[in-house]
Amino acid sequence: MTENETQLSRAKRIENAVRPHLAPIYFVLTDESAKHAGHAGARPGGETHYKMVMVTPAFEGLTRVARQRLVYQLLHEEFDTGLHALSLDLKTPHEAGSA
Repeated sequence: MTENETQLSRAKRIENAVRPHLAPIYFVLTDESAKHAGHAGARPGGETHYKMVMVTPAFEGLTRVARQRLVYQLLHEEFDTGLHALSLDLKTPHEAGSA
């Protein structure tokens, strides 16, 4: 991770890691860290627990587990640097009803 990248919020770094590879047509990332205060992995500054909702044609033909593995692979640096939990809702355009 470059010095400029570390100055970005974790949410922006996550988005920057995902968008170029998966080209989502719908992407929402919510920081849910405040809901987990006092739980394992929580930190006072937050940015540890997120929920991602993404719709992309890149998921066509992939199982739910394969989709999750793909996203986790793209975000390995974030998990290595303090991202503790990521809830995923990953769909194809057809599954989301936008086909």
